[in-house]
Amino acid sequence: MIDVIASEWMKLRSLRSNLYLLACSVAAVLACAGIAFMIGRGFDSQTLDQRMSFPSNGDGLGNGIAVAYFVFALLGALAITSEHGTGMIQTSLVAVPRRRVLLLAKVPGLTAVALVAGQVLAFCMHAASMVMLGDRADQLLRDGQTMGTSLSEPGVLASVVVAGLSMAAVALIGLGVGAAVRSTPGALVVLTVIIVVLPVVAKTLPMPLRAQVGSFMIENLPLQIAGVSGGILPPAVAAGLLVAYVVAALTAGATVIALRGRRVKALAVGVAVAVLVPSVPAAASPAPSPSTLAWADCADKNLIKEMRCASIKVPVDWAKPSGRKIDLTVGMLPATGAQRRMGTVFYIPGGPGASGVAALSENAGSFAELRNRFDVVSVEPRNTIDKGVLPYDCLISGPWITLPDTRDEYAELGRRNRAAAEKCRAADPEFFDHMDSASVARDMEAIRVALGEEKLSFIANSYGGEPGFAYSRLFPGRVRAMVFDGAANPYQDRAQIWLLHEKSFTRFAAWCAATTTCALHGQNVGEVWQALIARADRVPVPVKGESPEAAYSGFDIKEAAAPSVISPGPEPEFPRWTQLAEAIKRAADGDASGFAGYVRQAKKSPKVPSFVSMNMTHCLDGLGFRDYEEYRKKRSEGERLLPNLAWTELWHPLACVGWPAPATNPPAPLPAKELPPYLSVGSWTEDPEAIARLVPGSVAVQYQWNGHALYNSGVPCIIAHVNRYLISLRLPAPGTVCPRAVT
Repeated sequence: MIDVIASEWMKLRSLRSNLYLLACSVAAVLACAGIAFMIGRGFDSQTLDQRMSFPSNGDGLGNGIAVAYFVFALLGALAITSEHGTGMIQTSLVAVPRRRVLLLAKVPGLTAVALVAGQVLAFCMHAASMVMLGDRADQLLRDGQTMGTSLSEPGVLASVVVAGLSMAAVALIGLGVGAAVRSTPGALVVLTVIIVVLPVVAKTLPMPLRAQVGSFMIENLPLQIAGVSGGILPPAVAAGLLVAYVVAALTAGATVIALRGRRVKALAVGVAVAVLVPSVPAAASPAPSPSTLAWADCADKNLIKEMRCASIKVPVDWAKPSGRKIDLTVGMLPATGAQRRMGTVFYIPGGPGASGVAALSENAGSFAELRNRFDVVSVEPRNTIDKGVLPYDCLISGPWITLPDTRDEYAELGRRNRAAAEKCRAADPEFFDHMDSASVARDMEAIRVALGEEKLSFIANSYGGEPGFAYSRLFPGRVRAMVFDGAANPYQDRAQIWLLHEKSFTRFAAWCAATTTCALHGQNVGEVWQALIARADRVPVPVKGESPEAAYSGFDIKEAAAPSVISPGPEPEFPRWTQLAEAIKRAADGDASGFAGYVRQAKKSPKVPSFVSMNMTHCLDGLGFRDYEEYRKKRSEGERLLPNLAWTELWHPLACVGWPAPATNPPAPLPAKELPPYLSVGSWTEDPEAIARLVPGSVAVQYQWNGHALYNSGVPCIIAHVNRYLISLRLPAPGTVCPRAVT
């Protein structure tokens, strides 16, 4: 056998045509470089947001891999079809009568040449792509990938090495095809179908069939073997499939060459093997998690059609798990099947009181890239205001909060708060008293169990951070990844958080100074504001057409103004700043109708009401004051730190004065060492860094502009960092920022 192998090696290296053929593989490098160059040119002409939506060039080999495969497949086919074409096959068979031995003897030499040449070619293709992309290669995209991927990126070196190995596999496939067909033109046709036609046909199929079929194409196997991306197959299955393709081709060739003239029967055997091989990895593909939830079409027809819904029963009181149960609606945006499914991302809605199912439906576009890898699940939490257990009209009403100056005024505020709470609580006291975020977190754990997932990844939106922290504290071993988007650190002093809002007021004043359309242009905005607040605290500013009780104190003006201060609206008009300036000017002239008008538009009340629906969670989560002394201490601290917006940080805690139920979920230490690093994102009116400091290794990303709930808002840079973290668990570098998009 060794002599036969040596003779076949002599044939292979003595044919100049093989050297010329390998030289043609340079075309693959040129293809990679040329397409990367064109991608770069197109990329440069786009806006920042448009660039974020570009598809990744990955390791760059995909642009020329078909060319490389065709060259190596032809090299393998010619190793035997050239002998058939010249008639030398008869001489070879005289020397080696055992036909299968002759075929197998060609394998070692061909494999050695293809292995070396394939590795050199793969690394050259990657290098050419990266050179042409240049600095653009580091651009992070919405799907969490970068425009190009260097060898230092996880899995990329492996994917390039495997691509080189796959070229040797393709050469052996070419050898098998050549042995089966016995004709160079015939082998060219078959190889063209396998390497070119079938992948093109797969790309024309609708999703998810396109991804499923494409995963079995040879060109997509290296990335899947490396575990980077490229399809739905696990690495071991993809590797097994590549080996199976080689075995099937060589088996077909060995069968034909052994059966001599019975080509048709032999080819039928070979085709049968080639068709049956893909069924093996298909059967071995991982099944979805064994969910016990009964998914069906959602009853709410306002939700998008692709949303699936299910119901789960959870205890009202988790301290009594066998006691009374309530039904929660769970919604799912299923994974699209474009990539191998990695698990489930749980979206935690804000509010408190918002429905995560409705939010998923409304913001489905933001989750599009994430769904290539994950099911995205959310819930209508127990504190959703329209569940029908507690009276809706009661929950969306509440008292007007006043700023107590004395202990008696503090007690009077408590009596009003309690009366409003008891009015809603009377409908179902047990349910009302279990609206804390820890109970929501335990509901989420019940959903995880029902989903059959070992761990969950989370995106906690706004006040959804509170259930996120509670889940982290109660079930740290079940957290795969945790993103906080616009959440507040419950362990941080509220006056410190509001320092960022003070900066927004400074920006508002600067905008007025520079903008002629601002109603306060030409005046010192800070002085006008301070004078208005001081006068309103002495004598509240009346609202034209409203009762005297609707008159605005300085505290009322600050609370009404705060949302507009931190959220000016789209530039360059900044409509909410424009509206705020007009309201300040009008109030300075003795009429608070400007404030009352836009508050009524949003809250159905001339002054901002303290909604019972929010307070029934806030207060149980320990947002209130221990007593009057703590209130006075916090008030003094805020007045020292916040010259323009002091007291607004007290508004929610003051709503808990006199609450009829004690706090059941006050802030408690996190088991930081048991948790994975967090990713915290937020705008410049938020403090994501404060959350990142809670768990070692965590990172904050700040969006350098206004905004809130940035992932849902479709901010591409934030979506990109979040997706990258959730998919690969790779965090951005500390200090990373997202610049605002400029069109």
